[in-house]
Amino acid sequence: MSTLLATAIQPNSQTDFLPLQGTDYVEFYVGNAKQAAHFYKTAFGFQSLAYAGPETGMKDKVSYVIRQNKLTFVLTTPLRINNPIADHIYKHGDGVKVLALRVDDARSAFEETTKRGGKAYLEPTVLNDEQGDVVLSGIHTYGDTVHVFVERKNYNGIFMPGFREWKSNYNPTSTGLLYVDHCVGNVGWNQMNPWVKFYEEVMGFRNILSFDDKDISTEYSALMSKVMSNGNGYVKFPINEPAEGKKKSQVEEYLDFYNGEGCQHVAIATNDIVSTVTQLQERGVEFLNIPPSYYETVLERVGKIDEDLEPLQRLGILIDRDDQGYLLQIFSKPLEDRPTLFFEIIQRKGAQSFGKGNFKALFEALEREQDARGNL
Repeated sequence: MSTLLATAIQPNSQTDFLPLQGTDYVEFYVGNAKQAAHFYKTAFGFQSLAYAGPETGMKDKVSYVIRQNKLTFVLTTPLRINNPIADHIYKHGDGVKVLALRVDDARSAFEETTKRGGKAYLEPTVLNDEQGDVVLSGIHTYGDTVHVFVERKNYNGIFMPGFREWKSNYNPTSTGLLYVDHCVGNVGWNQMNPWVKFYEEVMGFRNILSFDDKDISTEYSALMSKVMSNGNGYVKFPINEPAEGKKKSQVEEYLDFYNGEGCQHVAIATNDIVSTVTQLQERGVEFLNIPPSYYETVLERVGKIDEDLEPLQRLGILIDRDDQGYLLQIFSKPLEDRPTLFFEIIQRKGAQSFGKGNFKALFEALEREQDARGNL
């Protein structure tokens, strides 16, 4: 399985009709962007970057842009009713709307994806100011989520035209979050393979890993997942669907409360997960609780690691290995009142996989939370 992954993520620029440079930003539609920005700065260590709203000529919404290293979040709120953003929040609660992808040519990205069956979301649009221009285009993906292609090679401004620099006296220190490692989508019953086909045919991705209900199951629930990656491996989108089980799976719970398909979690990379998670916990971020029994045998399964086991156990960090190395990962509790969006913090020590050996412990932890909410 890991060998397949290693082969799949080798650069393939000769046949890659949609060359991606990585994730440009993740945009969240939220009920109160000003408060959300304060939360992400305080809890996660983001810095103020840019703002757009009535003062910059944007009359129907406001957006706050925050950044930490190469990780950029945009938090957007509608200012009035009868607004697609307001409708999105009413239906889904706070959640991910845009998974924006950096490209060299946004017009070509739009043309190549739409001619292969992608449904247009945003026709190629040029935004410009005295700092240059940004070209945007976009297509729909699962649920109400969209991909926006961002071409900013001719722009020298703070974020993009229409935004001004957002200076703040309150800028907490970074927690060591670096960039988006992957984003996971939850789709409905029997919809995983159609969306796999979409990413293969419309965006030129490849299915680099597959997990069925034998891989991802507990006594009560199960799901299936396939990991899609673009040609150079910079962008990876695992896709989950429910599988039959005795009780409701985490994917079913998400679909119920999100009222449809959407982005379940964003996985964020760090180079020092112990330091990052220690700081996040001190700032109030809550993570899933892993039972002590997990750590009694984990080193027998994964072998020697560089880190001491004690802080990993104290923090609840999971460990897994493939034939290229190992990884350390941890999952937050939902960031919203609805049990929908959460975050994963991941440190890769060579491993290119996604923690298959941790699935059982992770899902049992999720089920304990579901049971406490009365949703298992």
